[in-house]
Amino acid sequence: MTGTTNPNRATPVVAVVPFERVPTTAAKVIAAHVSGYLNLAAETLPPRTIPPDTLDPGRLQYNAASLIQAIEAIPLKNYFKVIALFDVDLFIPLFTHVFGEARQNGRVAIVSLFRLESHADGSSPPSDRVLERVAKIALHELGHLLNLLHCDDDRCLMHFSGGVDTLDQTTFNFCRYCRTALHRALRQGGPVTKPP
Repeated sequence: MTGTTNPNRATPVVAVVPFERVPTTAAKVIAAHVSGYLNLAAETLPPRTIPPDTLDPGRLQYNAASLIQAIEAIPLKNYFKVIALFDVDLFIPLFTHVFGEARQNGRVAIVSLFRLESHADGSSPPSDRVLERVAKIALHELGHLLNLLHCDDDRCLMHFSGGVDTLDQTTFNFCRYCRTALHRALRQGGPVTKPP
């Protein structure tokens, strides 16, 4: 679904924002999974330009924390949460790369296709596998926005995946503890209202 925000709506809506050359299909798949798995309305928004100052010239990667900060400054205040989708290599200082990143209980999550478009051995997966991976990362990062922590259950979407092999073994499922926490967070989230 695409469209503009309705400032008077009473239900929380998640915005999925593609940046630059990200395929529209990937953004729509994320929106569909947010709706299907979390029962939240989701809208895909028009593509935006990557803020150039988020590229680290020494690493030739994009700083995930800087990207989140830049997206938080975009006037998307009528949305409950925002998932930004990229096709560039992301990092945080602690790791050489990340598939996605979100601030715990924050408002903006970022997800990148960059390292999801190849297997650990360098071969290329089919497009449906890439879309499955990006949907898993998006739901995982949205879980962090809803204040969920990493889960020890390796079948749960909140389990940490450091590589695509681990990610591929993760099911499209939240364990019962994480699901309970999600329902609690969504109940407390309340309606999206027009900002002052």
